[in-house]
Amino acid sequence: MAKRKFIYDPETLSYQQLETGSTKWIMVFIAGAIVGVGVFMVLLSSPKAFFQTPREKELVRENENLKLNYELLDKKMKNIELVLNDIKQRDNNIYRTILEADPIPDDVRKAGYGGVDLYENLSGYDNSELIKQSLNKAEQIEKQLVVQSKSFDEVVKLAKNKEKMLAHLPAIQPVQNKDLTRMASGYGMRIHPILKTRRMHYGMDFTAKTGTPIYATGDGIVKHAGWKSNGFGKHVVIDHGFGYETLYAHMSKVAVRNGQKVKRGQIIGYVGNTGLSAGPHCHYEVHVNGKRVNPINYYYNDLSAKQYAELRKMASEENQSLD
Repeated sequence: MAKRKFIYDPETLSYQQLETGSTKWIMVFIAGAIVGVGVFMVLLSSPKAFFQTPREKELVRENENLKLNYELLDKKMKNIELVLNDIKQRDNNIYRTILEADPIPDDVRKAGYGGVDLYENLSGYDNSELIKQSLNKAEQIEKQLVVQSKSFDEVVKLAKNKEKMLAHLPAIQPVQNKDLTRMASGYGMRIHPILKTRRMHYGMDFTAKTGTPIYATGDGIVKHAGWKSNGFGKHVVIDHGFGYETLYAHMSKVAVRNGQKVKRGQIIGYVGNTGLSAGPHCHYEVHVNGKRVNPINYYYNDLSAKQYAELRKMASEENQSLD
């Protein structure tokens, strides 16, 4: 029978029996088996982490790089969306407001985006949602850029038309200040000098010496030049387009012909006293879409603020008109 050996354990203050060789190896074997089973279970749960080929490891690195690139792309597209939204706001609230154009509705700017998953075939992969989100956003931005580009084309066209329109609008006095004797009468109810009745005076009377030049107040085409039996005597009517017309009456001489193109500041006739008139003057009217309006609002090109205020004050005085 093998002798048993004991060793003193200072921690427990007792003697402990030493294991024999066979017992020791059995314990080592059992411990090794437990560790082996644990390692096997780990390998079984994630074999890719331990059994990847070099090519598989390369693909994993590529996927990680692609994910990082998509995340960076997504951030850049978010910044692009912010810039595009700023452009949209300026387009609607500044450019189109100045040019008197309707803003583009949001549903048009979105260009019919949404409702259909265009990248359904990419579902089921790693990072599918990130990739689909990035591609959808890129397509949405592309469509919005097309809409914005067309909008800017329209804005440029409107700006050119606006420049043309500003040149055609009546914007100066028909008789220069230096040539005026006085501004006899303005727009409103006045005593007619010939008929001696109170009636609506639809224009402004600029008194000056006979033969004083009368100027076109905006670009346009002469619609009428000559005499008509309507009390205006020799007179000119200019069609400025955009719904505007002007009338210059009681001329001594007409300097243009029907159908002639004229420019703002061009001489179209001379002050006279023809028709139902009580003295040499130019009776001037502004018509907007067929309606006669107060001409006082159309002298912003050649008068200072002080001159305009004085003219407005004189035009508001109720006195006798000259026609």
